[in-house]
Amino acid sequence: MAQPQDIDGASAPSQPDTDRQHLLEASILPVWLNQRTIGFFGFIWLWIGMAVIIATFQLGAGGVAGLPLHQVVAIIFIANLVLGVVMSLTADIGTEHGLSFAVYLRAPFGLKGTHLPAVSRGVVAAIWFGVQTYLGALALNGIVEYLWGLDNWVLWYALFAVVQIVNTALGIRAVEVLASIAAPCIVAISVWMYFTLDVLAETQGINIWTFVGDQDVAALGLFFANMAFWSALAVDIPNLTRFLRTPGGERGFFRRNRNVFVAQFLALPATQAWIALIGGVSFIAAGDWNPVTVIQGQGGGLPLIALLLMVILAQWSTNNAANLIPAALTFVNAGAPRVSYPVALVIAGVIGTASMPWLILDNLFTFLSYYGAVLSAVGGIMVADYYLLRRRRLNVPALFDTEGQFRFMNGVNPAGLIAWIVGGGLALVFLEYAYAVGFVTALVVYVVLMKAWILRRYPQKELESGFDDRFLATSVDRNWVYTEQGRFERLRTDDIPASALKREDR
Repeated sequence: MAQPQDIDGASAPSQPDTDRQHLLEASILPVWLNQRTIGFFGFIWLWIGMAVIIATFQLGAGGVAGLPLHQVVAIIFIANLVLGVVMSLTADIGTEHGLSFAVYLRAPFGLKGTHLPAVSRGVVAAIWFGVQTYLGALALNGIVEYLWGLDNWVLWYALFAVVQIVNTALGIRAVEVLASIAAPCIVAISVWMYFTLDVLAETQGINIWTFVGDQDVAALGLFFANMAFWSALAVDIPNLTRFLRTPGGERGFFRRNRNVFVAQFLALPATQAWIALIGGVSFIAAGDWNPVTVIQGQGGGLPLIALLLMVILAQWSTNNAANLIPAALTFVNAGAPRVSYPVALVIAGVIGTASMPWLILDNLFTFLSYYGAVLSAVGGIMVADYYLLRRRRLNVPALFDTEGQFRFMNGVNPAGLIAWIVGGGLALVFLEYAYAVGFVTALVVYVVLMKAWILRRYPQKELESGFDDRFLATSVDRNWVYTEQGRFERLRTDDIPASALKREDR
């Protein structure tokens, strides 16, 4: 039995370990400083790989249908810069406390309430896994059919899905290695795609930079559509940043998160704008947003195989970091300890396949718009809770304590759920500006409800302490460690005992 004990003033578990196992599983424990393997360039490679997805081509094509190409590229670049601010704020949850998205949501939503937004995000990520795997399977099928005449995309879908799941199950280091290989290849092939499409446009007497479509496209609408595009990763980016190398004892926000900024404010905006540009050029040159289809129609041989290999690498690198990891961690959070990380990855694969992604692809932007609207509200709640209320301090042991402060009302924090429903609902009503509406509304509603209602009934120790540094981790060179005594302790890296429970997903 774990004995009640304060950890530098923070609450510790107060009931038998057997009663609280559903909150514990190795893969969702806080990541220690010496377990963080992703470096400066590794995070950049991850973002480049994640940004090259099929919907980005559609985004660019949709823009040039009514706006000049240079304006479309600028809008998408700026929208990603703005979204980078939100991502950098939520990223600190991972760099400071080493927490995953779903575990952190126990604070604003409650120990049970977390499952509603977290599993919703997990299911969406699993569906995206299915879409990306289907596209990769089509590319694999195209290569095999060209070389040997065998046409069976279902076989390649199953094989590709298994390979990705196994690769992700090997841990974050395996995901980073794949990204470091895939990203440079993707960039090189995409440059070739651009020049191929530009030549195609010139043969038809079209200047891609002066072309303007005849459809009614609002610049502001395109801006917010792009923000909704990345709303999912804007909330669950701690899943990745908890693995990001971070200097212990660094109090400054910018220095502590320095490995975040180049990736968020340069790699993502530049890659997203570049891929959207290619989608726009494809539309201008051939009236089709999909450059893969357009270039396939121009010939075969080695260029065709290289093109399809890029598609495969892009889907693979995106699925690992942006879809499988977020989905698996939310399922582990919901099913611990019975659902391990590898099992959760398989569940994600099954859900993604069962969603019939080949049908979703026909309505991709409708799908993107609705879930982006709903998740924008979660982003507002996270920023409000972490910065405006807790000022980055967090009673991490209580996140794993069934009788602790995050139990709220029978395991649910009404403020989080109400703010999510109101913010997400208004975002759906004002769909064109969904991200801004959902984010701001949820943020305001959450803060008001917490201060006027919840905090008066359910005190939070980090707030009552006057925001004491005892509720920080990385900033004060500490790690949240679950020891063999069945409790959490804040320890320096050198003081972590060999017997401490270690994560499996490294």
